[in-house]
Amino acid sequence: MPSDVRAERTVRLPGALMRERPRPERIRTHPAAWRLAVATVCFGAFMGQLDAGIVSLTYADLRTGFGASLTAVTWVSLAYLLTLVALLLPAGRISDAHGRKLLYLYGFVVFTAASAGCALAPTLPVLIALRVVQAAGAALMQANSVALVATSAPPGRLRAALGVQATAQALGLALGPLAGGALVTTLGWRWIFALNVPVGLVAVVAGHFLLPRTRQRHVTPGFDLRGTALLALATTSALLALSALSAAPAPHRPAAAALLDAAGAGAGFVRRQRRATHPLLPPELLRPRPVRAGLAGALCGYLVLFGPMVLVPLVLIAHGTDALGAGLVLVWLPAGFATAAATADRTLPRGWSPRARCLLGAGLVLAALAALYVLPFTAATLPPALVLLGLGLGVFLPANNAVIMAAVPARCSGTGGGLVNMARATGSALGVALVTLALRLPGTGARTPHGPVLVLLASAAVALAATVRTPPTRPLPRRGRRAA
Repeated sequence: MPSDVRAERTVRLPGALMRERPRPERIRTHPAAWRLAVATVCFGAFMGQLDAGIVSLTYADLRTGFGASLTAVTWVSLAYLLTLVALLLPAGRISDAHGRKLLYLYGFVVFTAASAGCALAPTLPVLIALRVVQAAGAALMQANSVALVATSAPPGRLRAALGVQATAQALGLALGPLAGGALVTTLGWRWIFALNVPVGLVAVVAGHFLLPRTRQRHVTPGFDLRGTALLALATTSALLALSALSAAPAPHRPAAAALLDAAGAGAGFVRRQRRATHPLLPPELLRPRPVRAGLAGALCGYLVLFGPMVLVPLVLIAHGTDALGAGLVLVWLPAGFATAAATADRTLPRGWSPRARCLLGAGLVLAALAALYVLPFTAATLPPALVLLGLGLGVFLPANNAVIMAAVPARCSGTGGGLVNMARATGSALGVALVTLALRLPGTGARTPHGPVLVLLASAAVALAATVRTPPTRPLPRRGRRAA
């Protein structure tokens, strides 16, 4: 090959890698094009929650295989979570500038390649390092998932599309413990990560042909590296503090130091965003009240969802139920969530506003928590209350997230999606950490879960209901022209 041709290809390669490809014309013009796009995004939604529910089941095998302590092994999950939360907002901002489809597909490539590496990891430090890479890919996927759904759905179908995505998340959450237990028991922990590889390959090919290009972009001359560093420090310190507090009977110096670091970095991030020429999080994005209230509602909603995911198995196992039996009881919660998320848009009156749907969901959540407070914690009595709790959250969260994305300009959909997923990840972490901490308070424990634990969850549910007092400033809008 002539040298000038090789040079030309070398120069053009980066440009080709940064260019979004349109969907084939016959797919773009098909009446079901938006449904195909939403179904493709559901690959990532399902795998993200499946991975979250599976990895904790590998701890025992990892300790045996690598001869490591439990503290060291928990970093397989902690490193992933810290990286994911820190990168969600920067990933959304970069995607708004360079293309949400492009960065979503690259995220799946990174996630899939890192999953293959995790399955072959020779040592625990290598596995933890690969989990960080895997989380970076997951951040690119999750920051764009809500945005791709929002920009693909036609007018009036945004809430239904987000409900389908929430259904995929709930199915992943429900199947995670069951599939993980079966894989670890039969094939070994490495297959937990190997499972992601074929799914990832299918998702990349499907995304290339079925996802729309980014029509509206938000390009700025610079990137706020200092703001990104402050955000990463704040979120990392806060989650480390929560992890330390939930693992000890009382606060101690490392937890206090981490909380101080989180507060200082958080204050610095807010000050930086107000003064930066090109802020990572433009203040005007949070100015609409539906965005602020909706993000608070999403955080509280996922806190209420994940709190019982910790509480119920601990209580049942303490009362003599085996792990499989506890898992079969717990699955009713994500089952109710998936049912409501998939069907609420068709079964509830079409004339209901997002605020009315959110109020109904919050009311069902409060009723379910009241039932959990009154009923004994047994395998026979818990399923109805857990189903009701799942139904309430399945009504609330898709409607709440639709309000957020409707109030976010289409050119900033990636940043808005990153904020929604940050609220989800933070609420999930808070649900796990705060319930674990509450169980260690005097007078509580696995055998006496009532009192502080359920009062904590009920308080979050009341806060969730309070966030929907502010109606959206405008109806769910058209998200722009049909994308290519």
